[in-house]
Amino acid sequence: MSSEELQRLDEQGMAAWDQHNPDDFVDLFAEDFTFSDVTRPEALRSKDEVRQYMESWFTAFPDMRILSINRVVGDDAVAGEVEFTGTNTGPLVVGGMEMPATGKSVTSTGAYFFSVRDGKIASFSARPDGAGLMEQLGLLPGA
Repeated sequence: MSSEELQRLDEQGMAAWDQHNPDDFVDLFAEDFTFSDVTRPEALRSKDEVRQYMESWFTAFPDMRILSINRVVGDDAVAGEVEFTGTNTGPLVVGGMEMPATGKSVTSTGAYFFSVRDGKIASFSARPDGAGLMEQLGLLPGA
């Protein structure tokens, strides 16, 4: 893929997140892919699992907005940094545990990396700032 095509793929993914549209996001994935998140013990391997992952974020932060801060495009991969804002008005699932809504607004960051095969995302790695998010929500001791 050209740099422009990779950038367009990334922009489609960002738009799907910002518009709360899991179907548009999972359509970007190859049939055989891995999706990992440092806050989860195991990788996701089905589009239904990725949909559920996204829906859990949208449940916790129904007003979530996401913005691309930085992007690096390689030959067959993209790395990016995002900022998201939202108000925690729904339950948040963290490490397999469900936390009740705090009602607090947050501004958090994260990074991601994905590689592409045949025009589709073959692997995706998400690295949200879980500690910073938990601190803003008052869920860390002493926060």
